[in-house]
Amino acid sequence: MAARRICRKHEVSAVRVVVKVAGQGGGGSVTRILSCTFARGGSKGVPGKNIRMLCGRPLIAWAVQSALGSRYISRHIVSTDCDAIAGTAIAWGAEAPFRRPAELATDTAAERLAWRHTIRTMEQQEQARYDVLVSVPATCPLRRSEDIDRCVELLLSTDADIVVTATEAAANPYFNMITMDASGAARIAVQPPGNVVRRQDAPDVYELTAVAYAARRDAVMDLDSIFAGRVRAVLVPRERAVDIDTPLDFDMAEFLMQRRLAAEGMPSVLHRAA
Repeated sequence: MAARRICRKHEVSAVRVVVKVAGQGGGGSVTRILSCTFARGGSKGVPGKNIRMLCGRPLIAWAVQSALGSRYISRHIVSTDCDAIAGTAIAWGAEAPFRRPAELATDTAAERLAWRHTIRTMEQQEQARYDVLVSVPATCPLRRSEDIDRCVELLLSTDADIVVTATEAAANPYFNMITMDASGAARIAVQPPGNVVRRQDAPDVYELTAVAYAARRDAVMDLDSIFAGRVRAVLVPRERAVDIDTPLDFDMAEFLMQRRLAAEGMPSVLHRAA
């Protein structure tokens, strides 16, 4: 395995897990991981989304708890412009050591700029350089901690600049997705190689999800898009990849979470342990 569980002799800072990476150099090298949820306060599709209750917990709490359940993360921070989101995240075990600038919290601001701001701010505050940024978005509450672990392990065991998560796509642009021109004429979105008459015959495609991201620090700081560097993907089941952007997404996530909790013998509404 690319990295092993942290033990007490390893150094741990406020938001940093130090892991030994096997097979690199003589006795292995030290990798410093910064784990963060990026959650702005101005959600339009689902107002107040990041702190809306889902099965008894604020949405962001599911992200915090899954991050803290990772083998490679002992502390987790939140980058936000909203005091309510910061306070909620803190109540569930995260830290909020700064506020995100307003210009990085609009619905048009690229999230990679918030990633860069977080790295710069934490390195300035701690006078320490990080090697890896792990992003755990609040909008995918059905992820499991193992999904985060697999992202970290794939990043550290390959030459990838970033590891994303993906799931099998519900539709296929070679088979059942179309484009329409100004006159209303429709055509297949991507012309397949050969004659595809069944979905099974179409090339495999996958849907990018927001379950988790793991990226090398320098790639975050230097590259202008996720796919500008070397990218690898961890595949997750569709039931763990629901990304909340609309009220319908929220209802679907709540239904699936209730079903999961029932299967695990837990109540459909979780109350925080005292």
